[in-house]
Order: sequence, then C-alpha cells, then structure tokens
Amino acid sequence: MKNLLSILFLISTISINMSAQEKNSNTDSQGLPYYQIPDYPESYTPENVAARLIDGLGFRYYWATEGLTDTDMAYTPGNDGRSTAHTIDHIYGLTLTILNASLNKPNVFPRDEEELTFEEKRAHTLKNLEMASRVLKEQNTNTLENNKVIFQSENGSSEFPYWNMINGPISDAIYHTGQVVSFRRSSGNPINPNIRVFLGTVRE
Repeated sequence: MKNLLSILFLISTISINMSAQEKNSNTDSQGLPYYQIPDYPESYTPENVAARLIDGLGFRYYWATEGLTDTDMAYTPGNDGRSTAHTIDHIYGLTLTILNASLNKPNVFPRDEEELTFEEKRAHTLKNLEMASRVLKEQNTNTLENNKVIFQSENGSSEFPYWNMINGPISDAIYHTGQVVSFRRSSGNPINPNIRVFLGTVRE
C-alpha cells in the first residue's frame, strides 16, 4: 500500500509540474501529447536517454496514427498478417509494459481487456508514453538500474533489468509503428509529408 501511494504521489507531482508552455507547444488541440517532441533534457543521464527514446516513439506514433480511416484500420498485408487495427492493439499493450517499467509496477497477466474505440486507444497509448517518459526524467541520476521489467501470472513471476525494456518493448513498439506507416501508405493514406522526425517537429 505504501508503495502504491508513493507511485500515485509521484504521478500527481509530475502532472502538476508540467508547464503551460510545454503543454501548448507539444500537444494538439485535443490535448494529446507528441504533436511535437518535447525539448530535450539539459543533461545526458541514463534516465534522460531512456525517456528521450520513449519521446521519439511517442512522436512517431502520433503521426503514424493521425488521420487513420476505417479503410486504413482494416488493411492487412496479406498472408495472415496483422491488420493495422491489430498492430495498434499490440502497440497499446506494449506501452502499458513500458509505463509499468518506469513505475516499477508488475505487468499482471492476463490483463483485464477494456473495450476502447480507436480514438480512446490512441489517446491512452500516447499518454502512457508521456507518463513513462516523465517518470524517468523525475528519477535521480543512476537509478535506472533499479527499474525492473516485472511479469506476473498464475504460473509465477519473473524480473528482468531495464536493458530488456530497451531491446524489447520499446524497440518493438518503434518497429510496429513503422509498420503502421507502411500499411497506411499501402491503403492509400500516407503519413503527413511535413513531419520532420529528425527534429521532432511539423513543417507548417
């Protein structure tokens, strides 16, 4: 209980500390994060580097999924491959794991499946990434080694170091976000050509 209260306090503190300027510059008109990538941290720490990697994923996911149509969502590359909708479901699940690792919170399986619209799922995915990044940035330097990737099920539990988060769920989510970009191009709705992923901005 004490650990849960500490996590809730940390989340509320991070939310309060979000500056109005950052909100306005990095969110869209609906308040969704990653319209642009946040300013980079002033120092290179393990926590800031991991957070920046998550921010890069958030920016790419925002624009990969912006303006998707029902036709896009139903698209599949064939050969029994995942549709765009199923790929987005998978990315959403990965962001739950990414957030839990930032909070040192276990991933309990099977998860309670919540019925969400595409818009709700997209918003949750982006906000999961934003919160995961913020929690990491608020940590003290050199505490990332204490963050664990924890899995729990009726068969037991297992723990992995944060290294596995980087080469596992984070990299996997980036990989699948690229698939969404490719799929929507194939279904006739390519990504906004004004996106500048190197700078994390949108050309007006």
